[in-house]
Amino acid sequence: MAGKDVLLSVDGIRATYNGAITALHGVSFTLRRGEILALLGANGAGKTTTLKAISNLLPAERGEITAGGVLYEGRDVTTATPAELVRAGLVQVLEGRHCFRNLTIEENLISGGLGRSGSRAEIAADLERIYAIFPRLKEKRRASAGLTSGGEQQMTAIGRALMSRPKLLVLDEPSMGLAPIVVQDIFRTLRRLNVESGLSILVAEQNSAIALRYADRATVLENGAAVLSGDAAELRGRDDVKASYLGQKSTPAPTPAATNLPPA
Repeated sequence: MAGKDVLLSVDGIRATYNGAITALHGVSFTLRRGEILALLGANGAGKTTTLKAISNLLPAERGEITAGGVLYEGRDVTTATPAELVRAGLVQVLEGRHCFRNLTIEENLISGGLGRSGSRAEIAADLERIYAIFPRLKEKRRASAGLTSGGEQQMTAIGRALMSRPKLLVLDEPSMGLAPIVVQDIFRTLRRLNVESGLSILVAEQNSAIALRYADRATVLENGAAVLSGDAAELRGRDDVKASYLGQKSTPAPTPAATNLPPA
């Protein structure tokens, strides 16, 4: 794989909390430009810690990378601040959405454009683009985020991240606590963004079925280690993988139609 094709390279990272609890045991994977990579595993497998290590959010929780490194666009970003990473185009949507509950939907979205020092005209244009992606948010733009549904808050969190004009969008458990139909809509939107604009996406998910349907490739974590990587379509069809690593019972492989990109 040519180096210029790799947007993110995670090389053997080990991470600990409080200097004693080892959460990651040498995790490695690469993400190519313009692809969706799913990071899969059960609760406690190390998915969230991996994402926080990539975004340099571990120090906020008394965690640190003790070995290995992270290259973003070929540059070592292990010591970069989260704000510097956002300005460089690496933007994360945290687990649990974390909207500003007392701000309106629109105010939440605008806050995403402030970190990159966009002009008023640029922010206004980006805001209309987000409303085109998530029409529901335009309907609710004057509502306090804390009074909206979980799905609307997740759309707001994703929209706020998109206002930063990311090159790499990192999402932690976007399906958590949401109805299946809402999850489907969100993943369909993410795939459309990927196809239409070339946005690279790294998504950590327990819901392996939905993640493998929309991802290009996947890496499976177990007990803080990467135990398997491959094409999503291949992993989706392997009953041994589903039973051993993804906590699913053996089921027939989906029909080819199930792997097609849903219509816009």
